[in-house]
Amino acid sequence: MSVDLLCMGEPMLEFNMQPVGADGRRLYLEGHGGDTSNAAIAAARQGARVGYITAIGADAAGDSFVDLWQREGVDASTVIQRADRPTAVYFVTHSAAGHAFLHYRAGSAAAGFGPADVPAAAIQTAQMLYASGISQGISDSAADAVFAAIDVARAGGVAVAYDTNYRPRLWPPRRAAAIIHAAIACADYALPSLDDVTTLTGIADPDAALDFYLRLGPKVVVLKMGAAGAYVATASWRQRVAAFAVRHVDATGAGDTFCGSFLARILDGDDPLAATRYAGVAAALKCTGYGAVAPIPRAAEVLQAMQAADDRQPPQ
Repeated sequence: MSVDLLCMGEPMLEFNMQPVGADGRRLYLEGHGGDTSNAAIAAARQGARVGYITAIGADAAGDSFVDLWQREGVDASTVIQRADRPTAVYFVTHSAAGHAFLHYRAGSAAAGFGPADVPAAAIQTAQMLYASGISQGISDSAADAVFAAIDVARAGGVAVAYDTNYRPRLWPPRRAAAIIHAAIACADYALPSLDDVTTLTGIADPDAALDFYLRLGPKVVVLKMGAAGAYVATASWRQRVAAFAVRHVDATGAGDTFCGSFLARILDGDDPLAATRYAGVAAALKCTGYGAVAPIPRAAEVLQAMQAADDRQPPQ
């Protein structure tokens, strides 16, 4: 299968805390997660032809991902299953402060992925490669593998997109910043969050954040700002996009849905501003249900929500 978008990283089996029942027990809904896998599924649900690069365990969790990608139309021919390493797992809990994560990923199959495992031929036939800070933060070999994949992409004229997605439990800010920013310097599309930018650079002002990442070299930077929406920029213009209002239930995977949806629309020919507006709606709709993957909307739902919002606008 020839794909437009190849995503690279670590999938993780998800257990998402549900509202406490009448008996007081805390129950968890099994699902799927992992930032770049979530983005791959989001892109596929928007109509893009998507593939995934990773290693998973030859275990029940790994088999579950193979089934998921098959159902979602994500090409898994570049996925390696290993009997000697497990598929990673994480738990999501919810409180008034938001959602929190507990990860069990040490020694995962994805963390054992290295440069020799990079599927160069598949990357060379894609239109875009996508990775993240988590893709590189899980191990030294995984970081090197992403750089190797980026080198293949750039040599073949394949676009590169990158999400900072910093996780402090994986690595300290100074090391993360050095590696993440070296990768972004090779990217065409940078998709940082303002929280990540502040941690990695000390910059809290959105315009200064855009300036910093544009200077690294990407032609488009989209700054994700949560409830404040998004801020998209090129060297010649920049535009804020307000957040799309919904009733939030669970924000797990919202940023991943944004990235996957944005890249799908770019690949379909949208300009960066239109793609950012679309992605913001998709990410908001994802937050109306529990879990990283199940609530990710399909294109028809996003377009319907956008049309309904337009219909509510007063005539000019």
